[in-house]
Amino acid sequence: MLHIACDVHTHTIFSRHAYSTIEENVRAAAEMRVELLGSTDHFSAMVHPAIDGEYDLRDFQHFLNVHSWPRIWNGVRLLHGVEADIVDLDGHLFGHDIVCGRDITGRALRRPLNLKDRVFDECDYVIASVHDKSWAEGASLAQTTECYVRALEDPKVLILGHTGRSGMPYDLGEVLTVAKERGKLIEINEATFGDHPSARQSCRRIAERCAEMGVMISTGTDAHISYGIGRFDHVRSMLEEIRFPQKLVATRDAQTFLDVLGRAIGRPDGL
Repeated sequence: MLHIACDVHTHTIFSRHAYSTIEENVRAAAEMRVELLGSTDHFSAMVHPAIDGEYDLRDFQHFLNVHSWPRIWNGVRLLHGVEADIVDLDGHLFGHDIVCGRDITGRALRRPLNLKDRVFDECDYVIASVHDKSWAEGASLAQTTECYVRALEDPKVLILGHTGRSGMPYDLGEVLTVAKERGKLIEINEATFGDHPSARQSCRRIAERCAEMGVMISTGTDAHISYGIGRFDHVRSMLEEIRFPQKLVATRDAQTFLDVLGRAIGRPDGL
């Protein structure tokens, strides 16, 4: 059986359309014998849209206090991450153009700060995903491909999230080449199989090309409730069906994932 011991794409109640706390997710991970849990709430206008065209740092302070989490909790290694929306054809991530002038108490900052930089500073890694792709309407394949490439080039981005679900076409070979060169990961997303059955063939095609090209993948349940943590029935079944190489599964154990993360971005403090 293909071994998967890490769940590196999960959500808590901070994502608003999710239902569990970080502690509930950790406890579920321990019950499922998950070695490493990555908590990756949405960094997106889905969570807190702009009010009168402006964003407030206080709406994102969940991401700024993650150092209060233990690194090992109930025997589970815990990583801090975000799932950041790709917001344009230049591959920019949410927050790149948002400047905040006040701190979390509401006091004016001496120097305004960039929201993306402030949040990413606290993250061990970032998943870059497309949710609303309206900005890609009418774009060429070359443009959408370059969009994903530029997202992968962000220093904090480790994983390209659920491209089998987004419905945005791109040159798979070119994107996988860049991912391999930079030591980044392509996600095979469990929720995609359940929520988007028509995307199964797309996920299979992506996995097959990753195997052919020697590109490492990550697995994430994309769980929005603790019950889903660590449950990879669809992903495991598909990967076993195509005889995907175990050595290319970055989430096969905690140490492998931490090694991949360390090479691509830097090893997290305390782990």
